[in-house]
Amino acid sequence: MKILYYDCFSGISGDMNLGAMIDLGVPAETLISGLNSLNLEGWKLEIIKEQRHGIYGTMVTVETSETEDHHDHGHHHDNDHVHHHNLHNDSPEELDRMAHDMYLHRNEDKPHQHPHRNLKDIEEIINRSSLNANIREIALDIFRKIAEAEATVHNKSIEEIHFHEVGAIDSIIDIVGAAISFDYLKPEKVFFSDIELGGGTVKCAHGVLPVPAPATSLILKGLPVHQGGVNFEATTPTGAAILATTGERMPPDLHYSVTSTGYGIGHKENPSLPNMVRVYLAETDDKNSTAHNAILVECNVDDMNPELVDYITGRLLGCGIPDVCFIPVVMKKTRPAFIIRVICEESHLPVVREILFTESTTLGLRVIPFMKETLQREFVDISTKYGTITVKKSWFNGRLVTVKPEADQCAAIAASLGIPMKEVIREAINCAS
Repeated sequence: MKILYYDCFSGISGDMNLGAMIDLGVPAETLISGLNSLNLEGWKLEIIKEQRHGIYGTMVTVETSETEDHHDHGHHHDNDHVHHHNLHNDSPEELDRMAHDMYLHRNEDKPHQHPHRNLKDIEEIINRSSLNANIREIALDIFRKIAEAEATVHNKSIEEIHFHEVGAIDSIIDIVGAAISFDYLKPEKVFFSDIELGGGTVKCAHGVLPVPAPATSLILKGLPVHQGGVNFEATTPTGAAILATTGERMPPDLHYSVTSTGYGIGHKENPSLPNMVRVYLAETDDKNSTAHNAILVECNVDDMNPELVDYITGRLLGCGIPDVCFIPVVMKKTRPAFIIRVICEESHLPVVREILFTESTTLGLRVIPFMKETLQREFVDISTKYGTITVKKSWFNGRLVTVKPEADQCAAIAASLGIPMKEVIREAINCAS
């Protein structure tokens, strides 16, 4: 299985991610071509080789003509900006060996006032482009993740939220550029380490706020973080949303072989720790490719109307939760009750909490991380004497262990032909084996 693994020992931002993607091998021309299709004016993309603590990587700077305080997707420190053509403490001979490439948008010189775009504005920009459906979906998912967090912070609906910094051109470039990169690299899974948040304060449109910014905290809710490794904003809302939308925590026992390594260099100089994100492109061992981290969320309820069971189950399943069950039990005072049990990915945890706390009568949840192992599976269409039936095949260590026809199809065929459903199932299994 092809994976991307983000080592976020010094956090992550939108431009750091773009630098790491280019350093991994995403062609700058591919990025520029895709970004040009957004038809946004007044920006240029600078791509250079830079170093932190002697480790060289790629630094990306999105320069725009929108007249606003520019932050890396919202949070820029006045003294943080690096002079991109002067690598610190390098001799002229070393500088001569560095490759500096500048890619400029053709409309870079046109000035623009920065509008406060809302989610609908962003959707229109992306959907009007010629980007493929996968890129559009990834980019819009990242923006929606940020919009949900901002809506919660400001106690508004998603439709009412107007992006400030994250609606700026530089942030649109960061996010759509991330989606273009994922589409180019085509990882089957994205994983990340514990995420450094940083410390201190940050200036944004609403004033000076403590790190992490409120939106960043909400975006990373339920994900592994630590704080204090650096004394500035190490992870920004865009960086957080890229990880939270596309990835999950790295399983502790996942074995993998590194194919290539990319370093995305940040604009902040930090004497104690190199300000960069390291990203591995890797292949997992086959024997471990079906194991990953998951979350078990459960609670006991003995005072809930049973009529709510179907509604709560439907809401959870409708949000992409793969496994929901209600287990009847007897609780104190011999009351009939339910255990609500949900198995989901870490990224699902915020929505599971929201639904269970607001829709059920529970007062508390048990959240248990665990390792989930699954068989390798494949859906195939099988021709039988009763017609075509979809069958799910499952393998263990390369050996076929189960063949299961789709029950709904078998039931429909049995009803239409007036034969027992078990005859249809038997025929499908025989033809698939």
